[in-house]
Amino acid sequence: MPSKKTFSRFPVPELADLPDDVRERMTAVEEKSGFLPNVFRVLAHRPDEFRAFFAYHDALMEKKEGLTPGEREMIVVVTSAQNHCLYCVIAHGAIARIRERNPRLADQLATDHTRADITDRQKAMLDFALLVSDKAADLDEDDFEDLREHGFTDEQIWDIGAITSFFALSNRMAGLTDMRPNDEFYTLGREPRRTGPRLVK
Repeated sequence: MPSKKTFSRFPVPELADLPDDVRERMTAVEEKSGFLPNVFRVLAHRPDEFRAFFAYHDALMEKKEGLTPGEREMIVVVTSAQNHCLYCVIAHGAIARIRERNPRLADQLATDHTRADITDRQKAMLDFALLVSDKAADLDEDDFEDLREHGFTDEQIWDIGAITSFFALSNRMAGLTDMRPNDEFYTLGREPRRTGPRLVK
């Protein structure tokens, strides 16, 4: 088994050995965040897949309309907890704390979202995400209608399902590689932040 000090079972390339576009993205993320999240280093093992992964990630998670940035992170935390993905729970838990300005939220979501400090509408969103994560083949029209009654549009429902599905892939890649969260994630968003770089997953 790999040492706890490692963060991938697979080779992690040196920054200098990567294609220019991959290296430039990683450098930009590190400059903005103050550290380089391990997911970038691990997935850089295969640059073509790195590009495809982050293109889809950005399409889902950086949208300006529909779900709020915090709601998108809530989906990741809750479904990643269901999938036992340490990396995504810790990393996206940090982002959720920051985006929702709530230092308790990530722990609540990862343990029991029904008791978290969120709205009933958001709880319905997360209930649906967990269904997609665990029993997508069993979804029926009643499940969709429940979300519509909470004010979600069909495009927002697509987003809930797509984020859940994308991070199911991410969760499994994290398990495959034994991806470990950076130490920095554990403390981010726990206390009010006065200065410093912005966080980017």
